[in-house]
Amino acid sequence: MKKLSRRATVVTSGAVLAAVAAGTFGAVTASASGPAAAPAAVAADAKSNTTTTTTHLTLDSATKAAKAALDAAKKDNQKVSVAVVDRDGNTILTLRGDGAGPQAYEAAEKKAFTAVSWNAPTSELAKRLENAPTLKDIPGTLFLGGGAPVTAKGAPIAGIGVAGAPSGDQDEKFAQAGVAALDK
Repeated sequence: MKKLSRRATVVTSGAVLAAVAAGTFGAVTASASGPAAAPAAVAADAKSNTTTTTTHLTLDSATKAAKAALDAAKKDNQKVSVAVVDRDGNTILTLRGDGAGPQAYEAAEKKAFTAVSWNAPTSELAKRLENAPTLKDIPGTLFLGGGAPVTAKGAPIAGIGVAGAPSGDQDEKFAQAGVAALDK
């Protein structure tokens, strides 16, 4: 390989540095130009006929209803769990009463989910199993008395489920006490 003279080395090095500098300047200029580098985001509002508004039970109201159901059970010396779910069946809160059985927690959630899903007390829904026995196969549901829907303007917005008393009728009475507390 031929050795470059000192002058040739300086000229070649200068040319390389100039090329690198030009490339760096071009890259910085391109990235600093903003909109030319990337398309601007388009602001858009959804049209009014493409959305819907729903009503939801507040945490304070859900707590009030659950405590009323638990208090009603306590008056009857029953050890229960209470669950409140929102319109979509998501649990807002669950209260496990002192001494409630381990099965009561999950059963209360399922009863609340079932009540809000069909907008009917679970005792009524249990009667429907005679004509449609496969209803009980729907995941997350429990067709036993003890679930009550909460409505606003005729539409379901929540469900209250109670489990742990000796009968579904008692559980449902306590769930209804929770619903009634929301009217006060």
